[in-house]
Amino acid sequence: MEAFVPLITQLISGAIGGNVVAAILKQQGTSMIVRTIIGAIGGIGGGLLMQAFGGEAGLSNLVANGIGGLIGGGVLQAIAGVVMGRKQA
Repeated sequence: MEAFVPLITQLISGAIGGNVVAAILKQQGTSMIVRTIIGAIGGIGGGLLMQAFGGEAGLSNLVANGIGGLIGGGVLQAIAGVVMGRKQA
């Protein structure tokens, strides 16, 4: 079960980051479910990157996964929002 804690942390924080960025940028082109899924996918990537580099900065793995998930989910949602916004125009 301990092996799934980083993955769960990345998924949840990525989903939160994706929805927060979508709300800030007022991206209404996607539904909440899609924003959550995009954020979760970005959270996994961001969490893995942050975990890889966070050890050097002295961050615990859980904190690194959470921060990376928030950032990764937000970045991927911002990119998806821009791409989907251009497609609708």
